[in-house]
Amino acid sequence: MDVTTKMELILRDPTEEVITEEELRELLETNPHPKHYIGFEISGLLHLGTLFLSGYKIRDLMEAGVDCTVYLADWHSFINNKLGGVWENIIKASRYYEEAFKFFCPGVRVILGSNLYHNNDEYWRDIMRFCRHITLARNTRCLTIMGRSERERLSFAQYLYPPMQAVDVKYLGPDIPHGGMDQRKVHVLCREVYPKLGWRKPIPLHHHLLMGLERPDTSMSRRERIITAKMSKSKPWTCIFIHDSEEEIRAKINRAYCPERVVDLNPVLEITRYIIFRERETFLITRPTKYGGDVEYSSYGELEEAYRRGELHPKDLKENVARELNRIISPLREHFKKREELLEVFKETQAAGTP
Repeated sequence: MDVTTKMELILRDPTEEVITEEELRELLETNPHPKHYIGFEISGLLHLGTLFLSGYKIRDLMEAGVDCTVYLADWHSFINNKLGGVWENIIKASRYYEEAFKFFCPGVRVILGSNLYHNNDEYWRDIMRFCRHITLARNTRCLTIMGRSERERLSFAQYLYPPMQAVDVKYLGPDIPHGGMDQRKVHVLCREVYPKLGWRKPIPLHHHLLMGLERPDTSMSRRERIITAKMSKSKPWTCIFIHDSEEEIRAKINRAYCPERVVDLNPVLEITRYIIFRERETFLITRPTKYGGDVEYSSYGELEEAYRRGELHPKDLKENVARELNRIISPLREHFKKREELLEVFKETQAAGTP
């Protein structure tokens, strides 16, 4: 595969940015199999934003010849008090995450944090080396990568999270660290500090953050709005989980924010663009003849323009998006019905009221 084709694969949706595209091209011209990684906290059940958007980009990278790793960050999950900060629950849940990513991204390597850190003195020396080059204020500005604000009252352990994630890049994916746009700050920090340590500057890739289903907060900047509006398992009513039934999917989509003719920050249109048109070359909208009859769109841009002009009503869009989402999710849902033991830890933590 030539470099131009590889670049097209890596840069297509849901990629939002690469820092920088010129450096990425140079990398691909000199290294046919660069090393990538994307890390995940281990917490609740997986949804479209986590598994699908991340997984689509992992697939693209693998097709382009990139050596991809999914990193299950048990230490980071513990630091950030996921699953109640109970390590045994985090490890149990990691098996579910591993199963899901291996099913969705066949051939991807999956690594657990404990396996990287155990008896790895050099890693912890590198943490100290890295920390010598950042101030507390600079570190604090990166806390948003863990869904925390600078104003929150945090444990000291939580302040270790950004430098640990930054040094993870060197050990797991020194060429192409990957995450959602909410992970941008720590990757930029890597590019600032790595040259001071004599380490190669990484080329971060950030994918789009899929919106949750509720109306976004308009009181903040657009960038902040996009990050805070992302689909989040901490707000389950805003999520489409990979285990949701057909009835649950339909009910959630029907309640979703989807104002007529509004295409900006419209979560139902986002699902259409990033999920349905990823899975389907065309999208058939079925509707009664009195409302225009069936219509088939050959691209997202065509559908978006029809919606903007009022030629496609929110009700018709929602009904058809729910139908297609159910078809797309069905294989994962059925797979995990045969592996229900992997979900027991979430039932236990829910019963205990653990986030």
